[in-house]
Amino acid sequence: MRKLFYCGLEPYEGRYTLQLQNWNEAVFQRRGIDYRIVPGQTIDNSQSISVGQVLDAHGRSYFSMSQMMNLVQMMKNGELNSEDVVFFEDMFTPGIESLPYILNQIPEEQRPKIWVRCLAQSIDPDDFVHVWNMSEWMGYYEKMVNEFVTGVLASNEEMVANMKIANWKAPIYNISGLAFNKQEVQSRVESIKMFPARRRRVVFAARWDQEKQPDFFMDIAEKLKTSEIEFAVVQGGPLRSNNPEYIERARKLEQEGILSIYENLSKNQYYEMLNDSKLMFNCALQDWTSNTVSEADALGCNVLFPAYRSFPEIFNNDAERLYIPWSINDAVSKIKKLLITPHERQGQISDWTDQTVDRCIDIMQGNGEDWSRNDNRYRDHVSKDKY
Repeated sequence: MRKLFYCGLEPYEGRYTLQLQNWNEAVFQRRGIDYRIVPGQTIDNSQSISVGQVLDAHGRSYFSMSQMMNLVQMMKNGELNSEDVVFFEDMFTPGIESLPYILNQIPEEQRPKIWVRCLAQSIDPDDFVHVWNMSEWMGYYEKMVNEFVTGVLASNEEMVANMKIANWKAPIYNISGLAFNKQEVQSRVESIKMFPARRRRVVFAARWDQEKQPDFFMDIAEKLKTSEIEFAVVQGGPLRSNNPEYIERARKLEQEGILSIYENLSKNQYYEMLNDSKLMFNCALQDWTSNTVSEADALGCNVLFPAYRSFPEIFNNDAERLYIPWSINDAVSKIKKLLITPHERQGQISDWTDQTVDRCIDIMQGNGEDWSRNDNRYRDHVSKDKY
């Protein structure tokens, strides 16, 4: 790889995209990678999501198309050649169809390698594209991307399997995690609090949407309702959901003193909350790793997630911090234990995800064939420890 052209995501205060480019750049610089950030223009200065669930519908489209415009200009100027790599943080990049249109009409020595990271897409039965009836046309978009990219980076073995049964044709690699920078996250708090000094707080930091199953979290809060444990919903924006019934129930439980709702938190306020909590709880159908687990683990907060889909891999099959989906009794039993003392393997998850960008670079440089999932034995890797 002669040079890396990085196409990141637009920043949102309440999402990990606020730090994503910096996390990547820190690794590029440490490894001596010659790179260039392909800039995009944000649609406004709000850094918030007004339409959509994961990224703002207008903002994502606007940023991507302006970013593609800049990349096309660089290609027109002759700044890229066949030894270069273009790395897209999201497989869904409006305007990306410009690339095969150009690549098919220029000499081979001018065609860079194209890598995309898959965040979910239509291969995920619980992704928001199915909530908003996008799946049919999105499937055609994915087929187009599969025709011209050098490779697709999956977050875990379960995502690989979903890609395989969808008959994706592009080379697939598992990066086993999401981009993360443990040191940067820890630097945002003054010091990591000792576990006994933390509040007996159970934090829910996922979006309040149906695929995150907030009803299950509220069921547990009601079952364990006590003045000794605080069940808290923490959000980077206002509490919003693709199911209004969840909002109604949450507000009712808040009035009853069973649930605390913390809204519109800045990134640093959110980290301070984690730094003063004993447990992060997750009950999502899909997070495909979850940045929240890395953040909580890095800040000394215990974590408890369902033994489902991607989570066993990122927890390295740790039975003490994974509960039976969707057993309230098993979850409650493990919540009680994890509120007592820091888990002995606390810190290992964030250590592993701290190396995810390195794995991406290894793969794009041709040194990551151990992560290739391009034969029919891709399920052989599911039960193996990753760290």
